[in-house]
Amino acid sequence: MIKFWNKRVKHGILTENEQLDRELSKIKKEIKEGVKKRFAGSLAIRMVDSGSCNACEAECNALANPYYDLKRLGIYFVASPRHADVLLLSGIMTFNMTPHVKEAYAQIPAPKWVISLGDCPVMQAPFDKTYAINAPAENHLPVTHHIAGCPPSPLEIMEGLLEFLKKI
Repeated sequence: MIKFWNKRVKHGILTENEQLDRELSKIKKEIKEGVKKRFAGSLAIRMVDSGSCNACEAECNALANPYYDLKRLGIYFVASPRHADVLLLSGIMTFNMTPHVKEAYAQIPAPKWVISLGDCPVMQAPFDKTYAINAPAENHLPVTHHIAGCPPSPLEIMEGLLEFLKKI
């Protein structure tokens, strides 16, 4: 055990990425300021999966871990669209989910925004247009901002949320 600690003291922590930590710290500060300025310190997001592979949802789940910690920045994922400010839409818009997505959007109180997440809602995914697909999402909802990627990493999602906050 002493050998381990001697090596640790000599070399430091080798798994950290200091550049990423600095970039993330800057993004967190800007997001917190944007949420405080535009949403009085609390932004509620209702995430709706309109037919995805769940990769985008897994990346959004990572946003709640202690490294990214969106709750500390004032961003919360809520269970009810009635408590939300933003609808975060992931997945390809399927025929069966279209009425449910529209209903969730209708239940969000005004002012409300839609952010599409990943390549599926904008039909950049590897799916062909078939009878079961009702995409792109912008044909059905007023998409305010799009976060690209398949799936976007948690850092890319945070950058996209920052761009959204600057846009509105």
